[in-house]
Amino acid sequence: MRNTPSTRRLTQGTQPSGIGWGWRPETRTNGQQVPDIRENAGTVEEAEIIGRTKEKLEILARLSGSTTEGTTFVPIWGFGGIGKTTLARSVYNDPQFKNHSRLLANKSNILIILDDLWEKHPSQLEKLKAMLKQGEGCKVTVVVTTRDEGIANEIGTVEPYNLPQLSDEMCWDIIRQKSKFETRDDKERLEPIGRDIAKKCRGVALAAQSLGHMLKSRPHREWNSVKANHIWDLSSFTDASPGHEVLGSLLLSYNFMPPYLKLCFAYCAIFPKGHKMIKYDLIHQWIALGFVEPSSTFSIWQLDAMRFSS
Repeated sequence: MRNTPSTRRLTQGTQPSGIGWGWRPETRTNGQQVPDIRENAGTVEEAEIIGRTKEKLEILARLSGSTTEGTTFVPIWGFGGIGKTTLARSVYNDPQFKNHSRLLANKSNILIILDDLWEKHPSQLEKLKAMLKQGEGCKVTVVVTTRDEGIANEIGTVEPYNLPQLSDEMCWDIIRQKSKFETRDDKERLEPIGRDIAKKCRGVALAAQSLGHMLKSRPHREWNSVKANHIWDLSSFTDASPGHEVLGSLLLSYNFMPPYLKLCFAYCAIFPKGHKMIKYDLIHQWIALGFVEPSSTFSIWQLDAMRFSS
C-alpha cells in the first residue's frame, strides 16, 4: 500500500487517541519544554467556510441516510485545492456528530476522516476497508477525500460526491475575507480589481485563499500588478484545467514574498511529501542556519514566529 499520510496514521499508530487529523500524539525527545500551540487540524471555524453550505448538506444527507450497523465509506473527490479537506472538516465538526466517538476502541458510533487518499490498487483498498471494520453493535462512518475518481468509486459504499468548483462570487468572498478587505479605506477603488482577480481563480478555493492572504495590506498598485501579471497567461497556456490555477496563484504568492521569507519557505522543500512539520522544530532549524537575525524590537523567536505565520 502506498505510504500516504492517511494510511501511515492507520498502520503505524499503536495507541491512537483519535481518528481524523492530528490523532497521533507527538513526543519530544530532546527534553526541551516548548509550549505546543499547534492547532488541531480537525477544527475549523464555520465563518471560514464560504460557498459550501449546499455541498455540506448533501454530504450530511448521505451520512445520515445510512442507518445500518457496519462501516460506511462516503468519498468526496475533486482536483487539488478545490476545498475537499475543508468540507470534510466542516462535516467532522457538525453538531450532528458531536456524540460520535473518534476512538476505534469505543464500540459505538464512530466518525473517521481519511484525507487525501492516493492508493489505487483494489486489493490494498480492500485491506484498508478491513482495518476499519468493527464488531456488532458499532456503526462506523468514514469520509474519504481523494483527487481520483477511480479511488472514490472503488472505496465508496455510497455514491461518491464530486465537489464542484466555486462561483466567481464565492472566490471573491474568500479573497475579501482573507485580505481583510472590509477594514480598508480604499474598498471602492479595489473592488473591481479584486473581482477580476477572483475570476482568475476559476472556482478553486485554494487559489482564492492564497491570493487573499497575499493581497492583505497591499497597496492599490500591487492589486493591479496581481491582476495583470503574466503568470495567468502562462498558467492557462501550459494547462487549461482549473486545478492548474492553484499553481499559478501559489507561484505568484511566492514571487511577492520578501527575500528573507522566500529563504525560510524554500527550506521547507527538504521535507518529504506528507511529512508532518512541527512548528518549533522548524523554527529551531531556521535559527541554527542563520535565516533570521535579532532586532532591537523583537527576539529571534518572535521574528521566526512571525515568519511562520506569514
